[in-house]
Amino acid sequence: MRVGFGVLGPVVAWDADGHAIALKGPRHRAVLARLIVARRRVVPVSRLVDDLWTEPPPAAVGAVRTFVAALRRALEPQRPPRTPARLLVTEGPGYALRADVDTVDAWRFEQDVSAAATLPPDGALPRLEQALSRWRGPAYAEFADEDWARGERSRLAELRLHAVERQAEARLALGRAAEAVPDLEAHLAEHPWREGAWRALALALYRTGRQGDALAVLRRARTLLVEQLGVDPGPELRRLETDILGQAPHLDPATARGGAAAQVWAEAAAAYDRTVASGARTRLESTVGLLRDLSMTGGGGLRTARQQRVAAVAAAEELGDPELTARVIGSYDVPAIWTRLDDPEQAASIVAAAERTLAALAAGLGAPDDRAPAVEPPDHGAPGHGAPAHQTPGPEALGHEAPGQGGPSHAAPAHETPGPEAPGQGAPNHAAPDHAATGHGAPGPEAPGHEAPGQGAPSHAATGHGAPDHETHDLEPPGQGAPSHAATGRGASRHGAPGHEGPAHEAPGRGTLGHGAPERAVTGHELPSRRTSGYAAVARGSSVPGGDLDAPDHSTLSTLRHAPRGEAAPRHESVRARLLATIAVESRGGRSERGRQAARQAEEIARRLDDPALLAFALNGVFMQTFDRAGLAPRRDATGAELIALSERHGLVAFEVLGHLIRLQARSALADFASADRHATAADRLGERHERPLVSVFTEWYRALRLAATGQAAEAEAAYRDAATRLDGAGMPGLAHGLLPLALLCLRVEQGRPAPTDADLDWGPYAPWARPLVMLAQDHRTEAAAALRTVPEPPRDLLLEALWCLTGRAAIAVGDRETMARARAALAPAAAELAGAGSGLLTLGPVSRHLADLTDALR
Repeated sequence: MRVGFGVLGPVVAWDADGHAIALKGPRHRAVLARLIVARRRVVPVSRLVDDLWTEPPPAAVGAVRTFVAALRRALEPQRPPRTPARLLVTEGPGYALRADVDTVDAWRFEQDVSAAATLPPDGALPRLEQALSRWRGPAYAEFADEDWARGERSRLAELRLHAVERQAEARLALGRAAEAVPDLEAHLAEHPWREGAWRALALALYRTGRQGDALAVLRRARTLLVEQLGVDPGPELRRLETDILGQAPHLDPATARGGAAAQVWAEAAAAYDRTVASGARTRLESTVGLLRDLSMTGGGGLRTARQQRVAAVAAAEELGDPELTARVIGSYDVPAIWTRLDDPEQAASIVAAAERTLAALAAGLGAPDDRAPAVEPPDHGAPGHGAPAHQTPGPEALGHEAPGQGGPSHAAPAHETPGPEAPGQGAPNHAAPDHAATGHGAPGPEAPGHEAPGQGAPSHAATGHGAPDHETHDLEPPGQGAPSHAATGRGASRHGAPGHEGPAHEAPGRGTLGHGAPERAVTGHELPSRRTSGYAAVARGSSVPGGDLDAPDHSTLSTLRHAPRGEAAPRHESVRARLLATIAVESRGGRSERGRQAARQAEEIARRLDDPALLAFALNGVFMQTFDRAGLAPRRDATGAELIALSERHGLVAFEVLGHLIRLQARSALADFASADRHATAADRLGERHERPLVSVFTEWYRALRLAATGQAAEAEAAYRDAATRLDGAGMPGLAHGLLPLALLCLRVEQGRPAPTDADLDWGPYAPWARPLVMLAQDHRTEAAAALRTVPEPPRDLLLEALWCLTGRAAIAVGDRETMARARAALAPAAAELAGAGSGLLTLGPVSRHLADLTDALR
């Protein structure tokens, strides 16, 4: 039974249905309250005795034990006799209440207030209202005179006052000044010494047209402070009085939130409304730009942006202009880092609209249809067909860049991939390049995310100016290797060594973006001129990120041969590439080949057009389609390196953040936490500087993962729970749903502990993979074996290796040899990675250890 506890008022406990639990006498409640004050820590029996009695009776220790036993019966009525308590536990010399953070109203209150501090006003206000609604009276009301409660009561009371004032500020920022007035007046009646509240009340009155009342409030505040405390009002109150007397423009609600910047916005928006007709197509395209900006705010802004995006696409299609529709669809180039969709149905509708628009563009220009024959709709998974029943997350939106900004790129960085290491070592011998330096040389070691050569750091693969490559090799079994993004030709060797890919020169069709560095003969082929390199490369079957060195894609080849000529060609190709990149991003996690094909086509076009912003968006699609098997962290690392280098040169801030987060994930998978730390720090700096609040959500989860990966289990569990609170209201349900239980399950499995069995745990889309382990923890071996037989293959996303490892652990436990063999085969390419760490969220330790256990079990 899940029990809730209330201390924001009289001390109470509730069952799962919200009914009060009888706690008997006041000393029973005192023991419970004292344990809640301890916040899951052990309170010795001797301390409980001293806290409960001024002069303890001789039988005080026995009495405490009686109180505890009665509380246990009340809190866990269904616990079988002589079984250990799970909630109020005995540990060492005393007792501890192991309540979850979300079951104690005071702890939930603190979480809400803390989360609100990181959110914009529209996100902060509902969190603060929710937090304040938890109060039923003074905290620990029955124990106001107890020394052990006094400090906690004062702390919570001060936090509540801060929350009331922060709530008023949020209402003022949102133009809801009238709503703030009554609460502030009641607040000041009880706490007249809080100058911030006086200021907020005066400002609220002024903004509701009550200038005289606002000045009267400030005079009343002055009188109270001078006559009763003997102090003058602070500078903010004095300045506000002067501003109200002068009716300062910055006090106006339209400009209050952002000062001069808000005034510019208000005037520009008004001019736009006056001059651009309400039905103009320009408005539709402008709307997409606003939605991109809105998406990076997180919370309600991200949800609204996603919803209105579908409406904008539908409106564009209604106008019957394929080029307009293509621009509307393709301009929503919001970087995405998480590989599960927040709304699979919406993603499918966007993909379908993009496919229709591609066909319409091709028909209008007399070119062949871009789509592959018999295109399948994006496969977002269904229970029993390789994906969880609720295919969730996505964005993960980090911001955007407007299409076409930044100018031509100077050089396309070669994509180097990290080298392999002996199985079981946990990290590769050769780190991937921290930046593929291009055109103008490698960035200095002091730059975020860069390591100095010769100090265990990766080299910078310089391209475009003849600098030597410091090659590393992809972490894949022979014959299955994905090419380096800089590989050329087919089957060429590095340094003449058989079985390795060719030198990391620029591949035909992926050639230098901008400076026209000298073309070199590679693998026996003369590189064609820049004008024809894109066509010739596809005809020869050049390497493509996210794919293998295989035969050319016939749809791409046909499109290139029939691409439109003349001035309209680059524009047509650009919007077509944006549609293809959109398909790649919105098809993530599925099994259809269409997403991978679209990513390859978008990237090839972007490189041929020398368009940095387009290439960054296309590389996002390449990243999203690099999950067709386990062990591809090195390939994703190369994509992240190119995104960082490209974005730094051309000011593509959001894609620079994306590159750092991709590398954070990839370096975590490769157990290179020194590099991952640098990328986390770089991402945080960019997020703070450019107001991308969602960045810290991912870096906070990474830091919890790092604790787990370094064996700090208790600290990791606490960090996971704290990180989970950041997901509430962040606008990323696909990331949040079921993630905390999964992370804690992985932590337990890594420690050799059984899975949690709480009936009310919401596993979300991860239920099929958790269920067998939960049943084993309940000693239901037969049911676990049956459940394991129904577990689908994991979706092709960032948790692929982690879910295969969970499947393998369950298979070993029930002796399912067929599933063990499947898990071993699926995990083999990731032998040098940490299971799950490529998500940047959680881990199950080295894949090599799981492979060894599977191999032993199969003998």
